[in-house]
This record gives sequence, C-alpha cells and structure tokens, in this order.
Amino acid sequence: MAKVIVQHHVADYGRWLPVFNEHEAIRRQHGATGHSVSRTVADPNTLVVVNDFATLEGAQAFSQDPSLPAAMARGGVEGAPQVWIVEEADVKKY
Repeated sequence: MAKVIVQHHVADYGRWLPVFNEHEAIRRQHGATGHSVSRTVADPNTLVVVNDFATLEGAQAFSQDPSLPAAMARGGVEGAPQVWIVEEADVKKY
C-alpha cells in the first residue's frame, strides 16, 4: 500500500474540511482507499493528512493532479504543503 502524507496549515479547519471532503472523488479516481486527518495539539489548524492508495502509481498520479492547487486554495491552505509519498514497510496495530 502507498500513502500520500501531507502536512499543511489552514486558515480555518471548519472551512477546510468540507473542501477536503468534496475532493474525495478525485482521490478515489486515483485509487484512494481511505484517509486520516490529524490536528496538532498546539495549533489545531496545522494538519497531517494521510491518504491511502492501492498502488504507488495512483499515489503519484494523485499528488500531481491539476485540481489540487485550486482545492487547496478554496480550503484556505496557507503556504506550501510538505508532501511525502511513501510505501508501507511494516504495520502493527496495538
């Protein structure tokens, strides 16, 4: 499984979340299988989003999707996001 991990700051989480949810169709088009959103304790508008993809190719294609900049602007993303594309190496649930 591949993941696209994104860290960014948003102006307002309540404004950002509906735009993120609307963009689900685009993630699914690239083979997304789910996601998680985490907010930092010190600043709940600093987010870490982990998007799960069935394939590395899908994750890479999503990260280059031309609709991303406009969606991020509508959602109030401030500054450039940090983005990592990773493949799971080991997973264990406790």
